[in-house]
Amino acid sequence: MPSWPLLTRAALNVVAGWLAYHYGAVVVLYTIRLTVWPSNPSELQIVLVEYLVKLGVAVVVVVIFGFMGRWMEVYRRYLAPARLRRVAEALRTHAVTDEEGGRNEVDRPEGTSETTSDPWGVLRAAGLEGVLGAVEEDTAAGAVSDVDYVRIHRVWREVGADPGLVGAFGEQVAARGAAACAHPSEARDLPVRTAEHDLLVGQVRLGTAQDVPKNPAGHRGAGFALDQELLGTSLLAVGPAGTGKTARLARPVAEALCLQALARTACVVVVGAAEAELGPDAGYDVVIAPGDPTSVYGLDLYGAAQDPDVAAARLADALLPDELASRAEGARMAVQQVVGPFHAGYGRYPSVRELRALLGGEPEGWAALVEALRGSGRLAAHEPDVQHRQRQHGRVDDPGSLLADRLALLDRPAFAGCFGPGGGPSARPAFAMRALEHPLRVRVKLPERSHPEAARMLSRLVVGQFVQAAAVREDCSLFAGLVVDDASAALDSSTVQGMQRMRGANAGAVLLLRSLVDLPEALRAPLFGAVGCRMAFPGIAPWDGKLFSEAWGTVLVREQAVTLAPDTSGGLLRKTGRLVRKALSGTSAQTESVTTREVERQRWSPSDLAHALPAGHAVVSLTTVTGDQVPPLLVDLRD
Repeated sequence: MPSWPLLTRAALNVVAGWLAYHYGAVVVLYTIRLTVWPSNPSELQIVLVEYLVKLGVAVVVVVIFGFMGRWMEVYRRYLAPARLRRVAEALRTHAVTDEEGGRNEVDRPEGTSETTSDPWGVLRAAGLEGVLGAVEEDTAAGAVSDVDYVRIHRVWREVGADPGLVGAFGEQVAARGAAACAHPSEARDLPVRTAEHDLLVGQVRLGTAQDVPKNPAGHRGAGFALDQELLGTSLLAVGPAGTGKTARLARPVAEALCLQALARTACVVVVGAAEAELGPDAGYDVVIAPGDPTSVYGLDLYGAAQDPDVAAARLADALLPDELASRAEGARMAVQQVVGPFHAGYGRYPSVRELRALLGGEPEGWAALVEALRGSGRLAAHEPDVQHRQRQHGRVDDPGSLLADRLALLDRPAFAGCFGPGGGPSARPAFAMRALEHPLRVRVKLPERSHPEAARMLSRLVVGQFVQAAAVREDCSLFAGLVVDDASAALDSSTVQGMQRMRGANAGAVLLLRSLVDLPEALRAPLFGAVGCRMAFPGIAPWDGKLFSEAWGTVLVREQAVTLAPDTSGGLLRKTGRLVRKALSGTSAQTESVTTREVERQRWSPSDLAHALPAGHAVVSLTTVTGDQVPPLLVDLRD
């Protein structure tokens, strides 16, 4: 029932109930005095009888008029939530102001003490009492941050698996206090935090689920946060520019993963345009900015892969534009027939210029390669590849010429020294995705304004290398996180398939898109199936909303159909009354027939997603790596 009729009916029944109670008690007392009242009652008898009569009348009135006025519904809808919110607020205030208390036990990380009054109780119980002097001084001085606490306990859990390292750990704690076992960069916090983080449980808070009918009752008013259990299934967010994808999702998640990297629990690669607001450069360990002469680091085009065929295939996929995806197999073969022999002959991967020359069929380059293979004694093994590549050169369907033209976009003076081996004296230290086993914070700045097509190739290359490297890590104890501010050019079929394997490798990605139309149609449905978390921002196109609606499915709702018909029942008196009513009010009496049935309706229709979402909100569904699911919720990202 809508609020206004419900409150009106409740108020009318309060008035009627009060009148019934007042006059009903008088009538009952008067009847008792006329019938069973003793001739000379005592004062105690009079008071007792009046009390019992009023109590009985009050109970009857509350039962009858409370049922008619739906007082329980008013209490449930308007009074109970307020009471519960007050209780919850009081508990939160008590938890914050308690001098000896810390965090709730639910939020306590694994391995910490049962009570929060001693943050170093685990170390003390392990016999390290003598080395805690410095860290206790830092704690008393307020110099221990959440990053320090989580990092030290994380290292202690690792040391517990190898007792031989306990002594070195104790020396670190005794000498450095809260700075013990610091991140290799020696940073203990980020330059600035823009979101609310809880490192003890690894969460970053992004908003609040709204109190609307489309949200399940159990989730209304709940906080919305992301952690590694959710990011491990990967997240896809779709929304036009200006809806807050970067500021309210990409940057908070990147910030959270950077904090976890400082605490030695994660590594992160953040990919976006150089102008994207994804945090200051000082918050990252490695900043790769192709085209920027001040950039310190470059990018290894081959990801330091051990297998030349794997590295070549990944590079070929990145070089091909979307419209030529059908030629991907031929392109992979062409690059493999160059990279494999080159690696065997020279013991390294070719530079951009060398690879371009060989794919383009330059005789001098091929002659030098054959001599190198002969000198290394591996010519016989690679001679078929060399001969096949040389025969393909000059043919109309040769993919080598196309790939050489695409490589020319990277073989520019602005990119000198940016791409790994063979870069000459100006070569920069090249970051390789093989380093994902270390708690690194990496920022890749794409030159979308100055070299847009090169930026698209680099985006696809970085994302593809990450997916490959994350799935084959030997040590998966660190969560490997990838944040892509604009993934429209970063995805291909191999990457989408690889994302499904990341769930079991303690890795995940956050992918942002302006529209699904930016992707080839063959990738849209597989991408939705590969990710476990999905977000729709305001203003998405109806055809984008259709995919979200289909992915979120339907729900059973109770639907009522009301049928009105003229009232012709009754005798002469009732019919006369109806005629008088029609003459006075101009409306005829009608009978109402209500039919209730359960039908399936879409949780969120494409029209709702395209036109009904308020600014600053998003609809999000979540899935953990263990399979637990949260249905789509409307979330206020500004709260």
